[in-house]
Amino acid sequence: MKLVFAGTPEVAVPALDALIASRHEVVAVVTRPDAPAGRGRRLVASPVAERAEEAGIEVLKPVKPRDEEFQARLREIGPDCCPVVAYGALLPKSALEIPAHGWVNLHFSLLPAWRGAAPVQHSVMAGDEVTGASTFQIEQGLDSGPVYGVITEEVRATDTSGDLLTRLAFAGSGLLVATMDGIEDGTLKPVPQPADGITLAPKITVEDAQIDWAAPALRVDRVVRGCTPAPGAWTVFRGERLKLVQTGLVKDRTELAPGELSAGKNNVHVGTGSHAVELLWVQPQGKKPMKAADWARGVRITAGEALTRA
Repeated sequence: MKLVFAGTPEVAVPALDALIASRHEVVAVVTRPDAPAGRGRRLVASPVAERAEEAGIEVLKPVKPRDEEFQARLREIGPDCCPVVAYGALLPKSALEIPAHGWVNLHFSLLPAWRGAAPVQHSVMAGDEVTGASTFQIEQGLDSGPVYGVITEEVRATDTSGDLLTRLAFAGSGLLVATMDGIEDGTLKPVPQPADGITLAPKITVEDAQIDWAAPALRVDRVVRGCTPAPGAWTVFRGERLKLVQTGLVKDRTELAPGELSAGKNNVHVGTGSHAVELLWVQPQGKKPMKAADWARGVRITAGEALTRA
């Protein structure tokens, strides 16, 4: 089939690579416009745009997918199907109707669970033991279209959302290619999603990523892992933000009050609503990530000091 791929961040690149290597022809890529990045805030092309340009593929960067100029070019190209991975903009009905087989999204959850912008983060934070990826036909509702195929993936006890998303990006790329093959062959028909089991996964905000030390240790650890690498779990120490990069569970310590710090020679423990967690890596404001024990030695934690909420 003649494909126009839509995607923006690094997580979409494995799927683009897999489609380029497939029997189908990727004739163009749709991605978000260049965005300011780095200290100089200069405009930078998306990872998908960079990869497409390397491969000599036409890149379209509409400000909005409803732009008439963009839709006219899409009609001109006449794609059979538009596979999508983390494009980042809502597609209007007029655009959805252009490709013969519509737009097919690779979504990183087992639909109808975790519909929305942050399925992997929510899956880790909720303590799911198994998640996966789904390919589905995009329609006007939020991730509500009929499903072509799924793969499953175990959520490991130490997974951050970054770890899990990386695995799903590569495993899911094979699912997306197989879905394109099945659509072309006529061997795949999308199945409506069940009405039960719908959960939502809205974007995780910075406020969502603030640690509540009165919560159980398991919840604290899940929030830290779910918010890593972005937006980054955080707390407050001596009036300044402290980012929590990695934590671990310490089930044999229950005497510390929520947020109370205890610094040993090679470890730093914090009380929660249940047992303690160990701070493994932290990032003080304006500094690079460091081992928590090194941070504790530098700030000279005193007895009774605690991590707090803003």
